[in-house]
Amino acid sequence: MLKLKKLISPKEFFIITIADCIIAAAVFFFLAPSHAAVSSISGLAIVLTNVVPLHISTITLILNVVLLILGFFLCGSDFGFKTVYGSVLLSGYLAVYEHLFPNYTSITESPELDVLCYILVVSFGLSMLFNINASSGGIDIIAKIMNQYLHIEIGRAMTIAGTCVALSSAFFYDKKIVVLSLLGTYFNGMILDHFIFGHNIKRRVCIISEKLEEIREFIIVNLHSGASLYETTGAYKMEKHTELITIVDKNEYQKLMSFLRKTDPNAFITVYTVSDIHYTIKP
Repeated sequence: MLKLKKLISPKEFFIITIADCIIAAAVFFFLAPSHAAVSSISGLAIVLTNVVPLHISTITLILNVVLLILGFFLCGSDFGFKTVYGSVLLSGYLAVYEHLFPNYTSITESPELDVLCYILVVSFGLSMLFNINASSGGIDIIAKIMNQYLHIEIGRAMTIAGTCVALSSAFFYDKKIVVLSLLGTYFNGMILDHFIFGHNIKRRVCIISEKLEEIREFIIVNLHSGASLYETTGAYKMEKHTELITIVDKNEYQKLMSFLRKTDPNAFITVYTVSDIHYTIKP
């Protein structure tokens, strides 16, 4: 039990529980009525209901068990234990929805709108899971394996794996559903990347100023961030300058730019977007 607590914290349990509720709702209320197979094992389960006399929740659970074993060995026990809970819970949520709404058809009564709503809702839930190194199982596991071993972005990996699922709908549905499945898979990957990297986007700010010491002190003392100093030479007059470079998040960036406008309106500033950083915290 102690080992399990170390692997999954109470906060992570809570996040997985909420995220799976969101994902299951997206599958049941939007994906299933559209009959589209969009980037998920649940989508494949929807297709398989045409030949397997089982509920979507049951087929999803069976498929997840196979992929869970694969993910446990390839991605480690941390990812595995979190995903075991997420996979079982997702199937449980689907079973509950099936019991509560046995004759449910569609809120929008439009496959196109159903797919659009599914993409927006499920991407939010999946991003919550991926940001704590967890998954709801299925295609997520395949995407995580591709991300870890092939260094493919999560969204792109989801698109590749999901495309295979989307194409499976061609065996049972018309061309419209197949096209919806493929388009939904593509846009699901794009939006998922936006949700994931939207939380992690930082800005690399490069500053040349006559008041560099004040700026450096503000960054270290007020923003509690770090910075680097580089000697640079201007090409026009061949004058030497010191350039300060710091990486800040969205809130820190706003505070820094406000400080710069007050302290040195004539400072030369360039800003770059940074989607990911790797570093060791100093003691």
